[in-house]
Amino acid sequence: MTTYGTIPTSPLEGTNLEYISRAKTRIISELGTRRPWKQMFNLNSLNIPNGVGNAVKRITTNTGYFRMNYVIILLIILFLSLLWHPISLIVFVIMMAAWLFLYFLRDEPLVIFHRTITDRTVVVVLFVVTIVLLLLTSATWNIISSVLIGLVVVVVHAALRSTDDLFDDDRVETGGYFPSSSS
Repeated sequence: MTTYGTIPTSPLEGTNLEYISRAKTRIISELGTRRPWKQMFNLNSLNIPNGVGNAVKRITTNTGYFRMNYVIILLIILFLSLLWHPISLIVFVIMMAAWLFLYFLRDEPLVIFHRTITDRTVVVVLFVVTIVLLLLTSATWNIISSVLIGLVVVVVHAALRSTDDLFDDDRVETGGYFPSSSS
């Protein structure tokens, strides 16, 4: 009997599409934790902290609140520094894909040869492989300097950005704010 109008799918294709759909949903939800850039770069919220203790408190609060924004800034700075090193850029993109699929987008534990691999092992192996491959591309100082520049940008912004107007999403309903003292 012929069935017209149906598209046959194999179970493997279904699981691949399901995995891609889950990955897309997870990426969207993670990017959803990104704060609005307008809020992050509000010029009225930039001022010099009262002291070192206040600066450390601001850095702690802002890095927690703008975490995804800061990661995006660091990755953009690293990406821009690798534009003049195409091999390093290719390695960077491949390793980012490996990190996404083997660590960030995984819902179930990683199983290799019927053995479950712990998250700690996955992170250590990915970290070592990423560092070794990037060092082999002879862009070592370029990578180190771009990461340091990115960290300086993040820390300076986090220290100068006042925390008075930041909402804690878990406490928005109750009217709570992040703790701040004359920031």
